[in-house]
Amino acid sequence: MLLSYITWNLRPQIFKLDSFELRYYSLMFGLGFIIAYYLLAKMYKREGVSLELLDKLTMYMILATIIGARLGHCIFYEPETYLLHPLKIILPFEGKIGQDFRFTGYQGLASHGGGIGILIGLYLYCRKYKITYLWILDRIAIVTALVGTFIRMGNFFNSEINGIPTDLPWGVKFMRAWDQYDAAAGEVLPKHPAQLYEALAYLLIFVLLTYLYNKRHQLVKQGYFIGLFLILVFSARFFIEFVKDIQVDFEQGMTLNMGQWLSIPFIISGIYLLRRKAPVGKPFKGKK
Repeated sequence: MLLSYITWNLRPQIFKLDSFELRYYSLMFGLGFIIAYYLLAKMYKREGVSLELLDKLTMYMILATIIGARLGHCIFYEPETYLLHPLKIILPFEGKIGQDFRFTGYQGLASHGGGIGILIGLYLYCRKYKITYLWILDRIAIVTALVGTFIRMGNFFNSEINGIPTDLPWGVKFMRAWDQYDAAAGEVLPKHPAQLYEALAYLLIFVLLTYLYNKRHQLVKQGYFIGLFLILVFSARFFIEFVKDIQVDFEQGMTLNMGQWLSIPFIISGIYLLRRKAPVGKPFKGKK
């Protein structure tokens, strides 16, 4: 007899030392950035751009992603909590040293906020180093799809961002999720592994964008790759949200949840970028 669900009971911590712990999520997040750096280095070399500029870009990207994702979660999903306790936004711990001190990390990062943070960080980077904004967005879009795959895998290891209950054979019982117990059913219910759905979608988008870049990067107009990225990623996110459990209480009863409403402007922006007239992308401003 085939199993009708998968039991997932992995501890999210790889190891723990006193109040410090290393989680799979952090490992996947870091691994995604390392691989993204390697892929961008190949693009920079291929198109004759100094790797020193890539090193500077890396710092902008790390800070923009973390700050944007953190602020996005606090503003979009839990504004009441963080308006009352603003220090929680920036402090990765709680309690007092020697009493109830506990290292928590940044528990609450929103991908939409991360996307907005990246757009702002890249704008500042391009303004400082005279790089064409859409040229860098086109290259960043490709590797971001892969980073998104790693991040969603980290969410799966953490048993977070789970789906709604399902009776499909690949449903997962997340034994360590905070909301795993269904009081009405009196048991832990199998749920859609929504994190894996997103991870697979982002991986396929990365493969497609990489293929198109290798074949056409010298021919396509500025904004082609970022436009395609926005349409594909946020369309996938929009539909996968239908099988996700609600993330915060105020989403109860909403026809579309917060993630879906936030996806719509990105999709529209992607359509605009694909339809607009633009020259072929060049790295530096003013270069023919």
